Amino acid sequence: MTENPPPDAVTLTARVTPNEGVMFQQLQEEAVLLNLDSGLYFGLDPVGTRIWNLLANGQSLPQIVSTITAEYEVDDEQCKTDLLRLLGELEAQGLVSVTR
Repeated sequence: MTENPPPDAVTLTARVTPNEGVMFQQLQEEAVLLNLDSGLYFGLDPVGTRIWNLLANGQSLPQIVSTITAEYEVDDEQCKTDLLRLLGELEAQGLVSVTR
């Protein structure tokens, strides 16, 4: 039985862009995001940092999945699941805009 995502969930067809009021600071392979409006800090591990950079460069979500699976030891389905979960968290914290 396949679970259906919630109706407002981020999907691979969505367009995701970093919000303008977010500062990004990379420290070696990791990064910190700061939402200037809320004062919220959000830490990214090396994979999350790579995803953020790809988003900032205008990559589509399928392109990001392809890049991450090529660069890291992760299968396609796990990559999609982890990417969509991260994007949902970033959206909930006001760090990205999602066009569904």
